[in-house]
Amino acid sequence: MNKHKYKRIGIAALKYLVSAVIILVVMGPLLVTLFTSFKTQAQLGSGSSILPPPLAEITLKNYAEVLGARLLIPAVKNTVIILVVSITLNILLGSVTAYCLERFDFRFKKVIMGCFYLGMLVPTFVVEIARFKVIQGMGLYNSLGAPIIIYVASDLMQLYLYMQFVSKLPRALDESALIDGCNYFQIFYRIIFPLLAPATATVVVLKIVNIVNDMYVPYLYMPKTKLKTLTTFLMNYAGAQQGSWPTLAAAIVVVLIPTVLLYVFFHRQITEGLSAGATKE
Repeated sequence: MNKHKYKRIGIAALKYLVSAVIILVVMGPLLVTLFTSFKTQAQLGSGSSILPPPLAEITLKNYAEVLGARLLIPAVKNTVIILVVSITLNILLGSVTAYCLERFDFRFKKVIMGCFYLGMLVPTFVVEIARFKVIQGMGLYNSLGAPIIIYVASDLMQLYLYMQFVSKLPRALDESALIDGCNYFQIFYRIIFPLLAPATATVVVLKIVNIVNDMYVPYLYMPKTKLKTLTTFLMNYAGAQQGSWPTLAAAIVVVLIPTVLLYVFFHRQITEGLSAGATKE
């Protein structure tokens, strides 16, 4: 009996230890960044970077510099425009496409679905040169249209989520609506799309996080200063010539706040949406 008791205690202790290590690995860099944002350059050079500054020596000058930066407002504006347009198109195109693929049988359906899945499997860097040429050929280079097209066309995560949800909705809904005189467009926007609200909430939150955190696409396709987003705005403080790690840390915290707030307020919807779409009844 005691042997089994000690075994359970050992397993529980191991679980807590592993959890503590994972939490430390995940939260450690975030805490270091937060502590650094409240320090001066002199404090950072004279003390430990992993410890918070003394309460009496905390400074807000780094945040004042970031919030007063000339490029912050344009960066916020550009990011919001990209978010609103990209997410709206993702929701509309993703939900309609998922409904058509799940509800209707037509020629080359499997081929089309295979192309969609292949697009999700192919790494981005493999087709980057071709994608860059396509964006240039469309006349969208150095414009907000470039990242919008890329976020809508290259990331098909929303299609998979919507297909999982549509597959769970009974076809009797469509049949009843057809008997009542509705056409397929009315069936979709009056019946099907409202029932996809959990999937839509999940798509919105995940897309916001992905787009806000992406630095590669805006940096490569929108090099103009007036087209900076929040992530490329950070690069003003990341250059070697700046040399101000506390200011860079403050800028990172400012950019990180929207993402953190999204997870705090909508983590339940994200979890429920992903779990609901992952199973079939």
